[in-house]
Formats: sequence, C-alpha cells, structure tokens
Amino acid sequence: MTTQTRSAQPAVLPRLAQALVQSFQQPDIRKRLMFTLFILVVFRFVAHVPIPGVDASALSEAFKGNAVLSYMNLFSGGALRKLSVAAMGVYPYITATIVMQLLVPMVPSLQALSKEGEQGRNKITLYTYWLAVPLSVVQGYSQLLILQQAGAVSNIGFSSGDALPTFSAVVSMTAGTMFLVWLGELITENGIGNGISLIIFGGIVAGMPTLLPSITSSNLGLAGIGILFLLVILLVGLIVFFYEAQRRVPVQYARSLFRGGRMYRQSGQTHIPLRVNSAGMIPLIFAFALVMFPAQMAQAFESSTTAWIHDVAKFVAGTLSPGNAPYYGLVFFLVVGFAFFYTLVVFQQQNLAENLQRQGGFVPGIRPGRPTQDYIMRVLVRITWAGALFLGFVAVVPYFATRFADTQALTISSTGLLIVVGVVLDTMKQLEAQLLMRNYAGFIR
Repeated sequence: MTTQTRSAQPAVLPRLAQALVQSFQQPDIRKRLMFTLFILVVFRFVAHVPIPGVDASALSEAFKGNAVLSYMNLFSGGALRKLSVAAMGVYPYITATIVMQLLVPMVPSLQALSKEGEQGRNKITLYTYWLAVPLSVVQGYSQLLILQQAGAVSNIGFSSGDALPTFSAVVSMTAGTMFLVWLGELITENGIGNGISLIIFGGIVAGMPTLLPSITSSNLGLAGIGILFLLVILLVGLIVFFYEAQRRVPVQYARSLFRGGRMYRQSGQTHIPLRVNSAGMIPLIFAFALVMFPAQMAQAFESSTTAWIHDVAKFVAGTLSPGNAPYYGLVFFLVVGFAFFYTLVVFQQQNLAENLQRQGGFVPGIRPGRPTQDYIMRVLVRITWAGALFLGFVAVVPYFATRFADTQALTISSTGLLIVVGVVLDTMKQLEAQLLMRNYAGFIR
C-alpha cells in the first residue's frame, strides 16, 4: 500500500498578491485587513514607550558587542534596546502556552477539560493567561538583572532604596506583555490571521532592518552580499517546501443507505494529511528560549563576589552565548528533540484512529483501532525525521553564515525567516479560506 506525498506550490508570492487584491475587493475582508494593520501600528507605538527611569545613552552602550542582548532585542522588534514596556514581546505567553500544552496530556483534570469542547478550551486558555503573568514577572526581572550587569540600568533589587523602582519596572514590562497578548486576541477575533503570531511577525520584521548596516559594513563586498542574498532566497524556498510538505494517508468511508426497502452500501475516499513539519516554529522558539536561559542567569551572577560562582557563571555565559559552537550544537539537538516531542504530544491528543473508527473510516489494508494507530504513528515518525532535521538545520545555519560573512547580523536571521514565512503562509491560507466562503476560488490551483 502506498501513500501520497505533496509539497508546496512554488508560486507563493503570486498567490499572496492575488489573494490580497481580491480581499480588498470585499468590504468585510478589507475591514478585517485594515483592523489588523491598525493593531500592528498600535503595537509598534507601544514598542517605543520606555519604562520609568531609563538611561538611553547607557542602554545603547550596553548593547554594543553583547550577543545575548542583541538576540533578545531582535525578537522584541527593537523594544529591548529602548527598554520599552513591550521589551519581552509575547514570549512569556508563548512559554505559558507550551507549558500548558505539555501539561494537558499529563494532568487528568486538564485532559478532561480539553475534551469538553469550546467551554473546556476556554478554561485552558484562561489558565494560560494566569500562568503568563508570573512568567512575565520572572522574565522581566531576569532581563533587568542582565541589563544592570551590562551597565544599562541601575537600582535593580529589593533593598530599601531599590524596591520601588524595580517593582515599577517589572510591573510595566508585565503589563506591556499582557497588553500585547490582548492586541493579539483582538486580531484573532476581528482581523485576519493568528494574532499572537502576527505580533511576533511584526516584531521580527521591524527588527530586521537594523541588521543591514552590519552586513553592508562587513568585508563581504558586493559579490559576497550577492551570494548571501541568493542563499537567503534558497533558504526561503526550502522553508516553504518543508512547511507545506505533507504525507497523505488514504482513508475510505463505508456508509449504508436504505432506499425502497433495500440497503445500499456507498464508499468514499479521502486522506489524512500528515505534515512533515507538524510542530511548525514552536521547537525553534522553545529551544532558543531554553538555551538562552542559562546564559541570562549566568550574566546576572558574573558580578558575584564568591569566586567559584563567578567562575562558573563566566564559563556558562561564554560557552552558551550566541555565536559559539556549543551553543548551536545544543540548539540543534533541542530543536530535533522538541520537534518529535511536540508532534507526538499533539498526535496523541487528536485520537485519529479512534475518530476514524467512530466515523466508519479505515485505512485500506490496515485493521481499524490499534493497528491503525500504530501505522499512522510509524508514518508520522518517519516523516518527522525530515521535518526535525530541517528545523535543526535552520537553527544552525546562522553559525556557518557568520563564519562565512564574519558579521553578527546573521546570528538569528534564519530563525526569523522561518517564523516570518510561516506566518505569511498561515495568513495567506486564511485569506484564501475567507475568499472561498464567498465563491472567490480563482487564485487556488
């Protein structure tokens, strides 16, 4: 028995352009698009609102040559360099979402909630919001400690004179994160696309122009910049291919109809689309966040007066800082591991074999029930190897690119490209779905 494999159509940009043109011809879709753009503009304004007591000159000086801060700044869309209320972006909420997704299959009460339909999912979402608040507090305080170690801020701590400035700064950053989450939910409800993903997309796109001066001032020359540009185009093509590639497992449905006192059996055939990269961008975000945490904590402890703590912190900060081989080696293995872990967790929650059997469907040549579950699992594991290794490749491309280009501007460009391309593809699909509902399917081939 064979299954079918389908890859992405290459003409992504023409499809997107045609979808946008036809979308602006529809008043309701045009209203949603304009609302989405308005919320993104509000997000960029918020990214320029600093927290109380920021020394702009000291902050700018601290970012020079600091790879950890530069990494965090790019994903915040430049908000960290200004130490705005949006310095953490929505990443504490992303972390809370991942934690809840991992807890659902392991905690019986949460697993029961996930099976209660929309009401249960709403409760899990509410728990995610609650979890995001303490995570924002911890991450905000950690970032302030790192910035204080770099000389960008002062008066961070819980002594008598520092408690109030620290409290106001952490509360401001936490409020900024939750405000961005609210903006993302507004986009999801009233705009086009996934709001949280678009907020991340807006931050990355806004931060990417800051990389251009570093590239142009490097020793690449025009030929090197041209080769780099071609490599970026090739990487985007590969991202689109692996993001859209899927394995189609054929499924047949048998139904019985009674007509004129007789029973007729009808059969229909469809397929289960198993994506090669089922986990999307989540393994990359989670792996980078996990690897960055030791470096962040180590930088906070480098000022310790205890010799062994200072030495250990200096070693960890130097070894696991962006740009080093051990850092990217650990990132590669974590990305591959998280890709498998997240894919299998989501697969277990879907209960495909059970749902197929309940609806009278079956995979040809495979018995319903447990054999079907095992078969789909084997197929999923095989194709996930391709997706996981590709994600790992995307994660470590910047290391080799910096060896070639000798510029730190490329440190996380491939990860940013993956997120940007993924968000664009998802948004394009939602536009196509909206137009299909209005009988505008001409741009879909």
